[in-house]
Amino acid sequence: MGLGEAMIVAGVGCRKGVAETEIAAAIAAALARAGLTASVLSLVATSATKGEEHGITAAAAALGVPLVLVPQEDLEAAGSRTATKSDRVAALTGVPSLAEAAALAAGGASARLIAPRVAVGPATCALAQTGDPP
Repeated sequence: MGLGEAMIVAGVGCRKGVAETEIAAAIAAALARAGLTASVLSLVATSATKGEEHGITAAAAALGVPLVLVPQEDLEAAGSRTATKSDRVAALTGVPSLAEAAALAAGGASARLIAPRVAVGPATCALAQTGDPP
């Protein structure tokens, strides 16, 4: 990635045991909301506690992008920058929106949300961007 080149991060959250198709649907919905295609996606990010979720790992592999597992302290640090505030999610994960916090944390300090959390069934996805738009 060159200087000033955009990086688009899909932050993902889900209930336990969610299928790859459900994760993919949430990512597709977030991309559509932002007017983007999957080809601009740089990586998929989620909580380190979701590293065993086959649906997330399979969706990232199918998209051909790396999966980044974000440590809890990084999620919490990014939590104040989320747009969505869910009391239920905060009680379960320690952040107001897991998808948004994961996208922002993986994108780094300069990342900004370009698509707030969208829920598709049991999966959620938010998009963050660093650098200039694609």
